[in-house]
Amino acid sequence: SVAVGAQEEWRRLEPVLKAIRAESPGLRISIDTYWSDVVARSYDLIGDFIVNDISAGEDDSMMLSTVGSLGLTYVAMHKRGTPSTMQSMAVYDDVVAELVRYFRDFAGRAQIVGLKNWILDPGFGFAKTIGQNYEMLSRLDEFKVFDRPVLTGVSRKSMIYKRFNISPEDTLPATQVLHMKALQLG
Repeated sequence: SVAVGAQEEWRRLEPVLKAIRAESPGLRISIDTYWSDVVARSYDLIGDFIVNDISAGEDDSMMLSTVGSLGLTYVAMHKRGTPSTMQSMAVYDDVVAELVRYFRDFAGRAQIVGLKNWILDPGFGFAKTIGQNYEMLSRLDEFKVFDRPVLTGVSRKSMIYKRFNISPEDTLPATQVLHMKALQLG
């Protein structure tokens, strides 16, 4: 995917947020963005929401402090590189151990800026091979050390359809199995 920039992202998002708020004023939503400006504008428009940032604050130096100051819930996802380069960066000695170190560092950065309510997303499919994705899934319980919810985003991922040689549209049963495994591991 190609990044469109904060201004274009906001241009696309603002009318949708207005419509959602008009139709469902009490609905809590999640917004996928790695732009602190989009977070601030969204908060001004709709109030509380969940920020889902695929960069864990690495793509915008103001993201964590903005989210912390607004008291929003934040999903911190691990990735390396950009969508066009990340698959070449899936090199780990021990993917889970390296992610535990990564999130330990993230927890420290979050604490410094007052970001208290965050969710750990190990980033299935983001700079991970199919094998590394299944390794993370089988060891999800190792992320419990952070005492945080763990988001397991595996729906229609290539780790399913490539492994089982099916189309993304045919992955629902396998996705449900992987979600059950994730639930069993906490």
